[in-house]
Amino acid sequence: MSTTTVPTSTEDNVWSGGNKPLNSSYGKMMMWFFIVSDALTFSGFLVAYGFSRFKNIDSWPIADEVFTHFPFLHGVDAPMYYVALMTFILIFSSVTMVIAVDAGHHMKKTKVAVYMLLTILGGAVFVGSQAWEWKNFINGEYGAVETKGGQILQFLDAETGKRVALEDFAATIPGDRVQHESKNGLWFYEEAELPSFTVQEVVTGFVNHENLVVKTEQIDESGHKIVLSREGSLQKINQTQYVVEGANLIRNEYGNRLFADFFFFITGFHGFHVLSGVIINCIIFFNVLIGTYERRGNYEMVEKVGLYWHFVDLVWVFVFTFFYLV
Repeated sequence: MSTTTVPTSTEDNVWSGGNKPLNSSYGKMMMWFFIVSDALTFSGFLVAYGFSRFKNIDSWPIADEVFTHFPFLHGVDAPMYYVALMTFILIFSSVTMVIAVDAGHHMKKTKVAVYMLLTILGGAVFVGSQAWEWKNFINGEYGAVETKGGQILQFLDAETGKRVALEDFAATIPGDRVQHESKNGLWFYEEAELPSFTVQEVVTGFVNHENLVVKTEQIDESGHKIVLSREGSLQKINQTQYVVEGANLIRNEYGNRLFADFFFFITGFHGFHVLSGVIINCIIFFNVLIGTYERRGNYEMVEKVGLYWHFVDLVWVFVFTFFYLV
């Protein structure tokens, strides 16, 4: 008795496990699935940031007034310079990764190792720079006060128009200072650390320095923070409830508290991705050195980690654009 063999369809052959859908390996396809899902996650974060910013557009901090630090240039006003340098370094590391992947296609072990090392260095410098930026953001530089209505007030020299730090004018009033605990009044709030000055010291010092005025967190039609007159400043300063130094998840000296929340969450989440990429690149770099991929006959692992690295770089372009530039 004879049997007839029924030919398998082309689609069955493709998805039976023996072939490569879209001419891609299983590992590369899974990397693309991860990238797409992660891209949707970042998109959700940036959309939430956009809605919050639009809702509070009249009180949102101006990036040029927040990110003004540059390493080893203390006191120099360099708005966005260091953030731009960080961005350049990360994008340049993407270029070195492209060269490493291309070298892998041509089975050039030494060239792959060299450009993988440059990619790792670029990523490490970016992560370190982001940590330095976080430190300055958290510590602050000038300090501010918060009114009973939750508005942040900064201080300017009326003649020069430059910010003035609390330490430059706050009065010294002797007396014991006690940290607020949740059992005393506000059960949900507990001071982690006392500010350098009390509300009374800041208010008294402001009154004694006639050249000082208040800059509110409100933005005028020209896109600048509104600066009050001396008389208006004296009325506003009497509404002070808290002294704010730097930034945390509760309040920050730069303005709307949501700004700090999104800054920590979005840049921190991206920084975690970059750090993960640096660690993975180190593992791949070690395998390149010991000849793992030479023995396999291909450098596909370099290509897969390259896809992840390009994705991380691309995400930062959007974060940089929407968070710092717009």
